[in-house]
Amino acid sequence: MKRKTLIILPLLISSLAMLCPESADAQKRHSKSSAEAAEAVLKEPSVLEISLTDTAALAALDSIDVKKRNVINDYTMIGIQYGMGLSQVMWNPSMRQGFLFVPYNIGVMYTRYGKMFGYMPYFGFQAGVIYTQEGYRFKEDDDGYVPNLEGAHEAVMEVVEVPVMAHCHVDFWKMKIMVNLGFYAGYRLSIHRTGDNVDPLITDSFLETDRRFDYGIKGGLGFGFVFDPVEIHFSAMYKYSMSSLYQPDYYSQYYYRFAYPSNIVFSVGLHFQLTKRTGKTSHQLRKEALEQFNLERSLGSTMPGSGTTTQR
Repeated sequence: MKRKTLIILPLLISSLAMLCPESADAQKRHSKSSAEAAEAVLKEPSVLEISLTDTAALAALDSIDVKKRNVINDYTMIGIQYGMGLSQVMWNPSMRQGFLFVPYNIGVMYTRYGKMFGYMPYFGFQAGVIYTQEGYRFKEDDDGYVPNLEGAHEAVMEVVEVPVMAHCHVDFWKMKIMVNLGFYAGYRLSIHRTGDNVDPLITDSFLETDRRFDYGIKGGLGFGFVFDPVEIHFSAMYKYSMSSLYQPDYYSQYYYRFAYPSNIVFSVGLHFQLTKRTGKTSHQLRKEALEQFNLERSLGSTMPGSGTTTQR
């Protein structure tokens, strides 16, 4: 307001001078004073300069989104897990059985997080290699009979599997809730049969009618604690095989038999973040620095005294 008054005041004095009868010398003095006053105002910091500076500052403030400071980045992890579980087999025809305790489930897992549609940071995928066991253990029925397969009432198989699963997560505070669902492929490495009537030749070996390649579905729930750059995950997973333990017609060409293993595994994993989980990454910081440099350079080229002049 002060600057506008300083500009308008000389003009007002000049107008009054024209209305009042004065000598030519007086009019010249008034004109000279008006010109000097206007020139003095223009030598001060320009209103346009201040306006451009304020506009740039406001634009910079508007571009800062406080909510995005802790947004989850697209980051990756690698980790190891250990678990224990219970194994059963879905028999057809059915046979009475109990759970077989699986003492270990050891794996190396790779996790990759990403944003769906560019802004929903709840998705990712998980893959790995797991070494574990599966098998069956028959129970005595009401008549005192214990079922057997090839003379064995219990069998334990060493298995290696490669799961690939969709990995959804919701992060809050220093915790996260996780949901996994996907497929796996595996291979049955060895078998050990237990029973009084087992043929010694097949106690530790597969039969020609046994199937060693395995595949199926896998999924589960879990929660984790986040201590950047380390995360501890606890999960409960269910695995269902779609590959029978043996060829369906191994016993009879007219009456097929099936045996589909399934496992419930409880595990804990230690995962290490390979890239930044939250905040600004190095790439983002470099991009912001470049944008700031370009903004300052463009503003500097429009300021008085910047070397850019207009010829008239």
